[in-house]
Amino acid sequence: MLALIQIIYRVSAFIMWFWMFILRGRNQREIRSAPATEDKIREMQNFFGLKETGLLDSDTLKVMKKPRCGVPDVDNFSFYPTRPKWKKNTITYIFTPDMKKEDVEKSFRLALKMWSDATPLKFIKVNQGPADIVFTFALHGDFFPFDGPGGVLAHAFQPGEGIGGDVHFDDDETWTAAKQGYNLFAVAAHELGHSLGLTHSQDPSSIMYPTYRHHSSTQYSLSADDEQGIQTLYGEYSVQQLTQKDNTVHKQCVK
Repeated sequence: MLALIQIIYRVSAFIMWFWMFILRGRNQREIRSAPATEDKIREMQNFFGLKETGLLDSDTLKVMKKPRCGVPDVDNFSFYPTRPKWKKNTITYIFTPDMKKEDVEKSFRLALKMWSDATPLKFIKVNQGPADIVFTFALHGDFFPFDGPGGVLAHAFQPGEGIGGDVHFDDDETWTAAKQGYNLFAVAAHELGHSLGLTHSQDPSSIMYPTYRHHSSTQYSLSADDEQGIQTLYGEYSVQQLTQKDNTVHKQCVK
């Protein structure tokens, strides 16, 4: 009985947050049987390419338990007249270190390069003061606390003022530059997509797919879906722009 209650709680929390379904005021029986809940489960199953049963079968529960990004799978930018994006192409960033400084720097630099190589965007590291994108580990002062080891690994905010664009990593995770633990580069590349204005993708080959998959930096590349999304917001790059950007970022970021 206790195990069943835990499953119900996990499922209700999952669809409330990741699929924006309000269950407030309903008891457990209503949550388990409500047609609206089944519809939301079907939406989730469709998104992840599962059989659309509306039931909590083993494949559905397996996806719900996977380590993942903390950003909802439903497009929550719909109340904006246009999809949020940065209104400039030169974006500054800063981070608070968790691993060895050189490993953190390399992970973030490679993740940023993936997105700048496909667009006119230029990322410049600043050592202090305000930055457009702030990478933070541990307690971070927003309204979305992490859940301990596993589960939600990180989350990011859409472009904008204040915490807009910032990326927060769960400090309870074991962050690495290798296969053990969670690869910082892989998670940072995904979260930066949100920082630039992208939402989750249904394409399993996309960097913007919600659940975590380990890839080294040499195995990772933008999918066609990723490129189309980011270039819709910021345009494509030219060879001349790419050369200029690489030189600028190298001078600013590498010591």
